[in-house]
Amino acid sequence: MREGAAVRRERVLEAVRTRGEVRVTQLAAELDVSVVTLRRDVEELARRGQLRRGHGVARSLSPTPAQHDASAPAVGLIVPENHSYLFEAVRGARTTLEAAGVRMALHIAPHQPGSEQAMARQAVQQGVRGLLVSPRWRTAACAVRDEEWLAELSVPAVLMERRPPPGSPLHAHDSVRSDHWYGAHLALDHLVSLGHRRIVLAARDDSPTARTLRAAFAQIAGEREEVAEWAVVLSAGPADHTASGPGRARQAREGAASPLDLPAVLREHRATAAVLHADVDALMLVQQLREQGIQVPQDCSVVAYDDVVAALGSPPLTAVAPPKEEIGRAAAELLLRRLRHPRGTAPEAVRRIELLPELKVRGSTAQVAQADG
Repeated sequence: MREGAAVRRERVLEAVRTRGEVRVTQLAAELDVSVVTLRRDVEELARRGQLRRGHGVARSLSPTPAQHDASAPAVGLIVPENHSYLFEAVRGARTTLEAAGVRMALHIAPHQPGSEQAMARQAVQQGVRGLLVSPRWRTAACAVRDEEWLAELSVPAVLMERRPPPGSPLHAHDSVRSDHWYGAHLALDHLVSLGHRRIVLAARDDSPTARTLRAAFAQIAGEREEVAEWAVVLSAGPADHTASGPGRARQAREGAASPLDLPAVLREHRATAAVLHADVDALMLVQQLREQGIQVPQDCSVVAYDDVVAALGSPPLTAVAPPKEEIGRAAAELLLRRLRHPRGTAPEAVRRIELLPELKVRGSTAQVAQADG
């Protein structure tokens, strides 16, 4: 599902603030929307006084650091396209870098194999002093393929909202990410405190966050004596791979059709609560349940994971909120520190930072109606 107009326009503003001026056709391609759609966005933002329109371009209202001093030291920031979650991290990184007088060059990687590597090579050729990189890593195999070129970059690099596996070539690289194990703990602990004993997690399999969240939920649910039954299911993919367990037991099955019929999964497990990654899937589940006469939270509590648009639901969704802007700020601070102390020139330890998410309790969770045994 494509992101909404409000999120897309914020991304337009972020690009304009970062670059000073951007061509409408180029930005439309980066955001994977039509030129007509983006032109309307630019017109609306100009009407609100948030940017200036030019002939085929959108311009910032105030000079960027790059416009003040084209020779200012620059760092590159590479993020996947259509990833509104990470664009909050971009905002945090930009604020920190600008405060340090460092120009940031934003690169949006399209959905193509090798795009991040190509953009990193281009950024280095353009003279950046360092890179903040958040590879898409749709699969574990993609992460393995990227490790070699990331480890061999000729400039310092910090991984943002990514953590390589132990022993990989990137193990000794600076990185900042959310503690998604703790995020899964927050969601489960909240639901258990409300009396829920049968809980389902549905998440995708196309990001490191989703894979970490699924593994963490399975571990925590399997160890909680209060949880009578739990299930971890893929919310989208070529097939539905499910891990589930009554109490501490656990088994796996596969072969269900995709897209997943989440209301049917909830009925199968007699679940009174569900955790969904990410927000859009959680909002869609609420809609599906409503169409089947199941009310949220009276009949089923729902927790979203990401908290990008969860608060806009009806009801507003309780959500685990990773510290997105703080991730960007911390990553930028790490890179600035590394630029001041390159490896081999000062006793500067590699840092692997994890920041804790928080739980935003809203209207989609409530005390379980009755004991579910």
